Amino acid sequence: MKFTYHGHAVVKIETGDFTILIDPFISGNGQTDLEAADEKPTHILLTHGHNDHVGDTVQIAKASGALVIATFELADYLATQGVETHGMGIGGGRDFDFGYVKFTQAFHSSSFTDEEGTVHYTGMPAGILIKLEDTMIYHAGDTGLFSDMKLIGEHGIDVAFLPIGDNFTMGPHDAARAVEFIEPKIVVPMHYDTFPPIKQDPENFRSLVHTADVQILKAGQEVQF
Repeated sequence: MKFTYHGHAVVKIETGDFTILIDPFISGNGQTDLEAADEKPTHILLTHGHNDHVGDTVQIAKASGALVIATFELADYLATQGVETHGMGIGGGRDFDFGYVKFTQAFHSSSFTDEEGTVHYTGMPAGILIKLEDTMIYHAGDTGLFSDMKLIGEHGIDVAFLPIGDNFTMGPHDAARAVEFIEPKIVVPMHYDTFPPIKQDPENFRSLVHTADVQILKAGQEVQF
């Protein structure tokens, strides 16, 4: 298996014959190294409906035939755009051909604004647990700190991707507290520096974490186990 960070909240997981893209915000993302036209995932997972997370989902899914897995209302909206979707609910889990997926709660908001400026309701925001063989990944999506992260940690998290940008999500101090709750082996900070309001020094986050291996990755770099 290979886990690669691609800027903002974009994560790529490659395992066997499967490639999973999480929150593929590529076009307009100055932090990423990817080109939407080059991506051929088998699956796309989305944490919520904001444009900087849905990103190029429709274009990529139509070109690759990828199955889009998202919360129900977001999946329902994307299905109207001509892509294959599978909707899920907060707290619900399901086995897919690549592994197990469970959506967790997240404290944020969720809507999608189309090219005409119409805002579409896309349900609840979420985090995502992904189990591949014996490895458990937690992608927190956009969220504030909440104490039930302790329950998420009981799944035995190997790798956690946590936002540190502040303003819209947790900042470094709250994200460090989240690490205490989740107790991952490895934590990768994300969702920072993309826009001026979320400018952060990830080394500040690293200095606050004492119980996990903090891996500060540039776009295109892999998580090291």
